Amino acid sequence: METVVWSKPENERAGTPLLVMMHGYGTDEQRMVNLFPQLPAEFSCAALRGPMEIGDHHGWFLLDYFLSNDFADVITSTNKVFAWINSVKDNHSSVSLLGYSQGMAMASTLLRLRPHEFKATVGLSGFVLENDLLALSESFDTPPPFFWGRDKADPVINGDAIEYTAEWLNANMALTARSYPGMGHRIESPELSDVSAFLRHYVLR
Repeated sequence: METVVWSKPENERAGTPLLVMMHGYGTDEQRMVNLFPQLPAEFSCAALRGPMEIGDHHGWFLLDYFLSNDFADVITSTNKVFAWINSVKDNHSSVSLLGYSQGMAMASTLLRLRPHEFKATVGLSGFVLENDLLALSESFDTPPPFFWGRDKADPVINGDAIEYTAEWLNANMALTARSYPGMGHRIESPELSDVSAFLRHYVLR
């Protein structure tokens, strides 16, 4: 990854749990950097910038309102994230994922392809990709812990995507689902308090 912002300086990261954070479509890593103060201090948080230029901002793959995508773009970005994780993971006690909006699609795709590599996964105001190739390749010995937070009235993620996401998460994950009325397509403090509790329970205990 060309741009990564860390929550800790390099000399404080060794042996800490790593939280890889992925932003939404048409924004950048600063959206995730702003969350650092509200996440558990024990983690080394790394906010990655999506490799695809979206106007003056960034994303992980092109998509439209219906969340249709070119799966080749998804795999290209996924492989870049895997390569970056491989370059740093030996310095950390574990690796977990957090994705917001399109970043949730990335986080869940990473988990589906290599479920044994991640301790816990957080998806916020996002979706899981409906893709036959992913469905054929995924295999979970035990359901991985997954936190899904959203506002049920979120105007950005369409109903079909939410329906598939709910079905997939309930069928495959050890799911912690929380809703936050009035939050919209944002991330707010009550949600981050729940995310922090989830990460402490599944990663730090």
